Amino acid sequence: MLGLLAVGFTAAMLIGSVLLGRASRRSKIKDTPYECGVLPEGGGTRMSVKFYLVAMLFILFDIEVVFLYPWAVIYKDMIRDHAPIILGGILPFFALIVVGFIYEVKKGGLDWKH
Repeated sequence: MLGLLAVGFTAAMLIGSVLLGRASRRSKIKDTPYECGVLPEGGGTRMSVKFYLVAMLFILFDIEVVFLYPWAVIYKDMIRDHAPIILGGILPFFALIVVGFIYEVKKGGLDWKH
């Protein structure tokens, strides 16, 4: 029932946006990017791939802290008695973090000279 409701709601939103989108009048000024009320000057600038690698690095370590800190606080006392079960639950997460870190190193995400 929940799946049908989700699919129906999604379809209704998509169909509604298409119908309402056609009803609005489009002009060149409406389709230009908005920059704080000032008309944009020149073309857009291309971002370096380095920017995206640094962003991925930030997300990688940010997510690690967000998940690891509460995990450590909750299981601090339980780890003495149930260490294999608790560590077995976090090892796949650590493996994923290590794979992401290796990818960043190979792509040069930590090399600040370039």
